[in-house]
Amino acid sequence: MKAIRHFFELVALTALAVAATTASAQFVKGNEAVKVMPDGTKKVETPPLPATGPIRTAKPCIASEGCHGGAWLMVETTDGLVECTEAYARLGTCRKSSYGTTKFLRLWVVRNNGKWLQCQLPDISSKCVDMFARPPSNLPFPAVQ
Repeated sequence: MKAIRHFFELVALTALAVAATTASAQFVKGNEAVKVMPDGTKKVETPPLPATGPIRTAKPCIASEGCHGGAWLMVETTDGLVECTEAYARLGTCRKSSYGTTKFLRLWVVRNNGKWLQCQLPDISSKCVDMFARPPSNLPFPAVQ
């Protein structure tokens, strides 16, 4: 009888561990931009537009219009993982992710230690650069994936 009780305790602890893992699950482990709230809703931040510069007045490159020629920026949003023509994920600049089915040049937009980064892989320990650093320090390392 005691063995059965221990078995059920182990099952309960395993379920709690899985639930805790699910509560903090995200595509890029350590991405501070994604938070799963206790009620199961997801709170997501995207990088802010720079205070000055041409991005403030430039017309966004709409993802479905074929105007994009560089690496796709993988951004986590409230709609899930999307691929965007820009890191700021403005309206129309993103489309449903094809990651895992189609190979493209990609960069991963994540927030870590309060900084917005563009990472080579969906891993914060890969080559990452601060998005808001001055050139050439902000030049990313895209990879086909």
